[in-house]
Amino acid sequence: MQCDDKPDNGQTNPSFFDLLNQTPPAPDTDLDKDPATARFAQLRAGWNASWEQGGFLHQRWEDLRQAPRAGWHSMANWVKATIGLAAVCAVIILLDGAAEALADALHRLLTAVPHVQVGADTSTGVFAVIDQPIRSYIAAHSASLAISASTVYTLWQIIGLFALVGGFARSSGARLTWTAWGAATIAMVYSSAPADGRTIATALAVLAWTAASTLALRGVTLRPHVFTHIHNAGHHIAPQIHLPAPTAPPADEAPDNVHPLQKR
Repeated sequence: MQCDDKPDNGQTNPSFFDLLNQTPPAPDTDLDKDPATARFAQLRAGWNASWEQGGFLHQRWEDLRQAPRAGWHSMANWVKATIGLAAVCAVIILLDGAAEALADALHRLLTAVPHVQVGADTSTGVFAVIDQPIRSYIAAHSASLAISASTVYTLWQIIGLFALVGGFARSSGARLTWTAWGAATIAMVYSSAPADGRTIATALAVLAWTAASTLALRGVTLRPHVFTHIHNAGHHIAPQIHLPAPTAPPADEAPDNVHPLQKR
């Protein structure tokens, strides 16, 4: 039998739901009739609910708070994605700034050399035998290009230096570039050298290129590589167990009290 002083749920202390049912409804005020105020109240209620235990923002905050202790492998996936995206954005910004600085430096380097003139004696000594025909050839065949002859001449020097260093570092692509660069250089010397000294100028260009090739093509040999394959049969392992045979005791050590059985 239920006493009158107990609540409907049969407990001595009323529960939260009993108290909630006994609470009178909130008075209808004029603020609830304003749609903007109602939406603001809903947003504020949703914001407060998301920060409660188990709410969306509360869980995200716990992920951030535990990330330093959890490490990269144990932290939340959305934290990893955010960090990765931030790192990619930082790299893109750095590369963009570096590309602009590199392009500006390269432009200054290419435009810093003097203009190439046809027939101008700008080099002296043995080097002029090879360099002068190259400068004349570039000046004569680059008039219709978008860049100046001095820029083409500087690019030719940079590519040759890059191919020489890369070939010394045993780079296959740099060695191919060195070969093509040398062939183009010899062709330019042969085409623009004076007719009476064309053979000597071309021969000096070939010798200079082959001498520099000892560095760019070091380690390259014309001997064919012979590969010998030796197939060894695998070792066969078969486990065996050897038990030593029991040894009989000597006849003189047999005990005297042991006699063979006799039938009576």
